[in-house]
Amino acid sequence: MPSFSAPDGTQLAYRVIGDGEPVVCLPGGPTDSLYLGDLGGLSTHRQLIVLDLRGTGRSAIPEDTSSYRCDRLVDDVEALREHLGLPRMDLLGHSAGTNVATQYVARHPENVSRLALIGHSPRAVGIAITGEMRREHAQLRKKEPWFPAAFAALEAIAEGTGGDWEAIAPFFWGRWDAEAQKHHAASRPSNKEAVALFAAEGAFAPETTRAALADCEAPVLLLAGEFDLNSPPQSAAEFATLFPDATLVVQPGAGHYPWLDDADQFVATTAAFLR
Repeated sequence: MPSFSAPDGTQLAYRVIGDGEPVVCLPGGPTDSLYLGDLGGLSTHRQLIVLDLRGTGRSAIPEDTSSYRCDRLVDDVEALREHLGLPRMDLLGHSAGTNVATQYVARHPENVSRLALIGHSPRAVGIAITGEMRREHAQLRKKEPWFPAAFAALEAIAEGTGGDWEAIAPFFWGRWDAEAQKHHAASRPSNKEAVALFAAEGAFAPETTRAALADCEAPVLLLAGEFDLNSPPQSAAEFATLFPDATLVVQPGAGHYPWLDDADQFVATTAAFLR
């Protein structure tokens, strides 16, 4: 597995999947990037350069664990671009990784050709996804057999009286079937410290980031799953207004992992944008 040295000397690993023009991919979590797979076959159109964020997958644990903070991960992405010798790059982020990608393009706009944000997290730009918004969005799934128990757990979390995150897992998938359950079990973060420190104080500067994005010249894709409770489409629509050239696509029947819910639709949309 290829690797490179981050600015602080931490060895970071990445996977190369497929051929063609490269697109650098940032996972969420922070967790092992293996859950991304080949993004439903996107690797048949583009070469995927999939980074293992520091302290996850095959990347080393840093000596300074405060470097798990989201804004500091931007330096790792820039070091990867330099390592690959790319004057400019297409950049794709998923979930929490969209915060890294968003802060990267805010800081290094000249280095990004296209930006794809999949199942966005809007913390870097200060967009709030409220408990009420999630409860309303959850109602789209009220005919599912698992809905009563999952919705009760969601209400308890929103009210601060519960914390059964496993119980609400079905809301993150277009189909809560055996494949989804297997993927869910395999994609749980293993480095709890990396998760805890990702959003530590100082990780986000929403006003500064928003101001920088207003001058972003790169085309941007925000792809949201219709049923995604983590990243509701209405939040993605608000996020899209921050960019001069943004396209919002809501994938029907999809959750937080749209390449698993409908790989053909996901690949068609994303490959066309990156083309």
